Amino acid sequence: MGLQFGSFDTVCSTAALVICPLLGQSGQGIEPNCYSRNVQIGSTLIFQPSTCFVHIVAILMTAIMIYHIRCKYTAVGRKEIVTFFWMYMLIELLAIFLDSGIIPTANTSYPWFAAVYTGLIASAYCCLLINGFVGFQFAEDGTPLSLWFLRLSCLTIFGVTFFVAIATFKSFAGFSPTKTTGLFVVYLIWPIFCVTTYTLSQLVLVFRTLDDRWPLGDIIFGIAFYTVAQVLLFAFSINICNAIKHYLDGLFFFTLCVLLSVMMVYKYWDSITREDLEFSVGSKLAVWEVKDPLLTGGGATGGVTDYEEDTTSTYHAGGGASLVGGVSGGQYYYGAKGPGGYAGAQRGYPPTSDRY
Repeated sequence: MGLQFGSFDTVCSTAALVICPLLGQSGQGIEPNCYSRNVQIGSTLIFQPSTCFVHIVAILMTAIMIYHIRCKYTAVGRKEIVTFFWMYMLIELLAIFLDSGIIPTANTSYPWFAAVYTGLIASAYCCLLINGFVGFQFAEDGTPLSLWFLRLSCLTIFGVTFFVAIATFKSFAGFSPTKTTGLFVVYLIWPIFCVTTYTLSQLVLVFRTLDDRWPLGDIIFGIAFYTVAQVLLFAFSINICNAIKHYLDGLFFFTLCVLLSVMMVYKYWDSITREDLEFSVGSKLAVWEVKDPLLTGGGATGGVTDYEEDTTSTYHAGGGASLVGGVSGGQYYYGAKGPGGYAGAQRGYPPTSDRY
């Protein structure tokens, strides 16, 4: 039986998706023809253990990518793109509980968590779509206008998708587990539309704005990983499962390839953004070389030589605040002979030639 628009029968019989136990005419969900072996830990039965391992790896890798994005303080679209990775991390965290069966499918809370999961997926793709247009500077990146447009758009998509999902699972507002056209659109069609639009927008950006063509490699690898993920899940999952004797299935390779495509999104963004080092707060602390004339040991006789040498100091206050002499720059050092300093001369930092 081929794939029919609006129907999950073929999809769920091939792939063990989170929403499949809540669909179908039997009321018991749609069971895939072949799925990964389960593992029993104590008294708990863990479903999809290999896929859960990939989810954990995805969370760790996303945390590393978020850290590096946040370190690029002045990069274009930093706040917008990091939102996408936060959402992806949340999706992977929730997927651990849903794929593994830690939240049982028979539990009354499972449909609600599955609806939240579905809404997060749709909103994450919406976030990626909007990030595709940040580089065109329709709104200045990092400004309240840009950030709140992104947040409200994602929140709207999340609300619509959550409503469609829970209405389908709970059979109200004209939706039911057998009437899944709306869920089919937001779960399968909407992601493909967002990825296609994002890819086209970045191709336009690279060819019309950038002189470097190397980012095209990141785009090609990203879309290749994403395409392979869909093909392995929806076309070859049963074949893979039977060939590996149920140790793995298509969902494992789908999750892994999606992680690789998300990493390519980060790699692409990192390759097209340059940080303005003049205004960045780098990880290396600034080294200030300040020479205190009182600590050079020249005394009263060697004072002139010491002060001439100080003119080559790395830091010069120029009459402003002194790094050593206090905030006002007008505080004085006092010598052993009282407020007059050495030989009664009044000393200040930095020294000036008219005082000596």
